[in-house]
Amino acid sequence: MSHEDEHIIEAIGRSRIVIRDGRVVEVGEAQIRDCPLARRFAYPIPDIRKESVKANIEHRIRAFGMCTPDREVLDNREFVGFGASEILSTALATGLLDAVVLACDGAGTVVVTKPALVQGIGGRMSGLVSTSPYLPVMDRIEQNGGFVLDREHAAMDQVAGVALAAEKGFRKIAVTVASPASAQVIREIHPDTLIFAVHVTGLSREEAETLVSSSDLVTTCASKTIRETAGPKALMQAGTAIPIFAITKKGKALLIEKIRCSDEQVLIKSTKLPALGDQQPNPLV
Repeated sequence: MSHEDEHIIEAIGRSRIVIRDGRVVEVGEAQIRDCPLARRFAYPIPDIRKESVKANIEHRIRAFGMCTPDREVLDNREFVGFGASEILSTALATGLLDAVVLACDGAGTVVVTKPALVQGIGGRMSGLVSTSPYLPVMDRIEQNGGFVLDREHAAMDQVAGVALAAEKGFRKIAVTVASPASAQVIREIHPDTLIFAVHVTGLSREEAETLVSSSDLVTTCASKTIRETAGPKALMQAGTAIPIFAITKKGKALLIEKIRCSDEQVLIKSTKLPALGDQQPNPLV
């Protein structure tokens, strides 16, 4: 049975959350108990239980209209130092990229060209599995220089999103990808695209290897297999609790650009990777 207004996201330890008509109607079990990033959320989650996950999602719905027609799509605030949206919006602002392909609740796959859109959409979004179309959200994205892949169904198709960006004349394209198969296809068809792997908790060893071999940048979430496969292959690592690994020189350039544009103090040193602190998600899955 399909619902006209339904969004499924996987958030906070890969809990499966269903939102209908602006209300959280289902929260699944999380795969992890503790996450150092979740403790630093705008609405913190000190321990990962169904009640605290539900409260966090309800806060996002109230705060910026997530999974509703009122969804805000612009933001300039940084939420984490080396988040995917922070890295990609910096690269867009400085000209390393000219378009980013993302998934947005209420719109599906979108192509965006403004840093504030990357941050507004991606900075507060968890792993989107499926969504329903909201014309006001799509209109706001397009009024701010973005393109919506499928206004009718809000389909999520990152391969088609990269093709749309290329068709619109963009050349320096980045895409966020959660599926190892999609990453492989994009790498084959659009070899120059910068692929940023996201939402990787729970991947098998084989899936992790496929994703890492096709990606330029990989976030680790609570994934044991990504830490084990991406770490030794990485040219650079940002962060220690939830590291981001640059697998290629192109990915490394984006991390270095993020550091260059930041006023934060940074330590740079040669070392064997992965370099993991004692603050990891628990358990790694």
